[in-house]
Amino acid sequence: MSAKNRREIGLAVIGCGTIGRIRAMIAHDYPGIGWIGLCDVREDVGRKLAEDCGADFFTTDLEELVARPEVNAVIVATDENNHVRPTLAAAERGHALFTEKPLATDASESASILGAIEAAGVDAVVGYTQRFRRRFLAVKERLQTGQIGEVHSVVTRAFMNRMVPIATLRNTNNRASLTPMVVSGTHSLDMSLWLMEGKKPVSVYARSTDKVLGAIGTKDSTFGIFEFDDGTIWSMNISWGLPEIWPGSVYGLEIGIVGTKGVIDIEDTHRDLVLASEIAQGAGYSPDGWSPGQPRHVDFLTSYPPGDLHLGQLWGPMREETVSWYQRLCTGQKTPHASAADGHRNLLLTMAMDLSARTGRPVPLPVSAEDLRQG
Repeated sequence: MSAKNRREIGLAVIGCGTIGRIRAMIAHDYPGIGWIGLCDVREDVGRKLAEDCGADFFTTDLEELVARPEVNAVIVATDENNHVRPTLAAAERGHALFTEKPLATDASESASILGAIEAAGVDAVVGYTQRFRRRFLAVKERLQTGQIGEVHSVVTRAFMNRMVPIATLRNTNNRASLTPMVVSGTHSLDMSLWLMEGKKPVSVYARSTDKVLGAIGTKDSTFGIFEFDDGTIWSMNISWGLPEIWPGSVYGLEIGIVGTKGVIDIEDTHRDLVLASEIAQGAGYSPDGWSPGQPRHVDFLTSYPPGDLHLGQLWGPMREETVSWYQRLCTGQKTPHASAADGHRNLLLTMAMDLSARTGRPVPLPVSAEDLRQG
């Protein structure tokens, strides 16, 4: 696309918390952004971000924001349980969409969102930030060019300290769908399926345990086995119940991919960059106003998925993901973003794992929102 045909972005950011702030501040520095509008039900939080990112407009009414004539692109960065209304409002007006995962925490609502996006014909992506890390892009390229032959066996293991479930569940009583798989395992599930692109799962069997986090309404761990239509098997495991003092700020991931002509073994645990200090390092991913009550003196640096701060700016995959989306809108550039269909598929598969764990039986795939409701 020539420079004269490039599209200027009128950006609406709905949700001015941690992730909305990150993406809005990056927008402030991106030359293709011509207008920024913000929305948050917390007026003090929204107005503070508006001041910091030089926003042109702020409101507590999302309908007012998406109806503004300047808007042609929308970021939905609200809490997980509150994605439906703003996403539908943006799609109905034909705006390009970036929705943080998941599309919804209810399978039927997710299906409705996907249907609305497809009916409107809008370009919509879902925030799976880890697709933009260099190591995973390198692996994707090797798999696409057949460097290990036909993939037949995959193992995925994710470890997290319990700050994420505490932060996610503390502000809502609607906790039934806020499980390790739906909230966090979805990242490693998306990554693994992206790396196995083209393979179709036909069944899943899973089990869960809740020795620690059952008290706040979620599970500690979920382990599952997927089978694919071509005979491929995949072990997908996550535990987000590790102690608050676990050195990983958020995610530690390992993926082993075995093919007919080779293997790719990915260690993304961040143990190659360790800080140990007499000075307490904080609680990693810590909810506002909450303290774990015990110091954390060891940190696996670079283990916060969005990236790391330097010179007052965030550097890492979330910057790459956000800037890449702005470039996609301005120039039509092809990007590795997860589509809305990918996001809906991921939700159904994580919920299928939870259903299998709950019933103790394998779940045939594909599974529909109605199947999950009846289950």
